[in-house]
Amino acid sequence: MKKLLIAAASVALIALSAQASADEQIEIGKKIYERAFGRGCGTCHDIASNPQLTSLIKAGQLDRGKFEQVLKEGKGGMPKAIEEIMKNKAVEKAGYGEDQAVDALYKYLETK
Repeated sequence: MKKLLIAAASVALIALSAQASADEQIEIGKKIYERAFGRGCGTCHDIASNPQLTSLIKAGQLDRGKFEQVLKEGKGGMPKAIEEIMKNKAVEKAGYGEDQAVDALYKYLETK
């Protein structure tokens, strides 16, 4: 019985830890979105004439790989954004590398 309780407690702690990690990732993604280029991604992407990132991601029309490519290379009128993302204080504080920062931003947009 004692082993069963310990196992159940371990599973619960792992689940809570994973949820806390996911919540942190989404929060950092939100900070990137709100602060990139000093004014936030939404300055351009939350208006009708530009790609609606949230809609494209949720519809499966913009996968994570293509999203990262655009952040690193730019596209059309969008400048390369990865350097700006990596300057974000939340990214620096979390110790995120480029992949983790892109994951955080993509995850935030999935849940936005």
